[in-house]
Amino acid sequence: MQDLKISKRKPSYSITPKLNDYLSEYNRNIKLPIFYDDLLRFQGSIVVYDKEDNDTLWIRVYYNEFEREEIELSLKKVYTILHSDGNENTLPFLNVDAIDYCTFGNSKPFRIKIRNILNDNFTYFYIKVADASRVYGLELEHMLSPYNFNFLVYDNTLIEEHIAGIPGDEFIKKFLPKCDKSEKSQIAKEFVKFNERCMIRLLGDMRSYNYVIVPTHDFDHVVYKIRAIDFDQQSYEGKFNIYRPQFFKENLKMVELVSETFQKLSIDQYKIEERSILVKRLKSYNNRMGKLLDCMGEEPISNEDNVNLLKKTIYDYTHDKKFKKCKNMSDILRNALEFLTHNYENINPKNFR
Repeated sequence: MQDLKISKRKPSYSITPKLNDYLSEYNRNIKLPIFYDDLLRFQGSIVVYDKEDNDTLWIRVYYNEFEREEIELSLKKVYTILHSDGNENTLPFLNVDAIDYCTFGNSKPFRIKIRNILNDNFTYFYIKVADASRVYGLELEHMLSPYNFNFLVYDNTLIEEHIAGIPGDEFIKKFLPKCDKSEKSQIAKEFVKFNERCMIRLLGDMRSYNYVIVPTHDFDHVVYKIRAIDFDQQSYEGKFNIYRPQFFKENLKMVELVSETFQKLSIDQYKIEERSILVKRLKSYNNRMGKLLDCMGEEPISNEDNVNLLKKTIYDYTHDKKFKKCKNMSDILRNALEFLTHNYENINPKNFR
């Protein structure tokens, strides 16, 4: 277990024209009625506490009466665009219950709570600055993880759907000790697969508070899944272990659970299963993945030192000489996916070129 250090201030990378065209092609780029900067004009705020009176690091913001009505109407329109076809017939039945702002981390998001006044059902979505790194992370999550992901980009604004689940740090502290042997075995298996998936797709900084545990009741037992919720550190860091959740001290309990539950043979089996599934997903998104990697290679999303360090480390790990020739993070990720596919049939690595 290592005390890995993340770059404290990852720069924000702008959406290039080529990436903008890609997003338009796949219906991610849609004109929105409100921008991130519009929400920064709040007049005041109060601290948001959890049920145990702990500071959540979120503040609830409020606006002057003149702007509030317009902002809330725009947010309800965003909700209809994100979750349906933008039909405004439902607007009278929607209410903006809260607008929260978080100053912690790189993205400084706004969290919007929308409630249906007819049945009191509610959901959240997030409004952030449109950073290219995060957009690449979201697209890769959509294509390479078991989960589809809904988001929209317009100019400098990014809209993300909410991922429901129990924050990993909270689950490890409060829920994991209460799980039975069978549940712990299932969680350990999911962590092995999650760790492998993050490493292959170069998603960094998966400390316990950057993913959630999603429990689903299935007949007489509960099924647990692990989902990433933070995509700021997509293909940025130079240290390879940043992309492997097992090396963060915040995940120590999960690593111990894996080592206590499985022998190496079982761990290797689950790694192979995840790699096989990743290849099948790649087959489904062959052309789309190639276009995304082309966009990623157009302008840098990391610095030269990080690229050089990462490609050297992965070369030492794989002994594949292609990594020595990589010029940017796009080349590294492309070669990582090609390296993955060489051991499987029915998919041609050249399709990612």
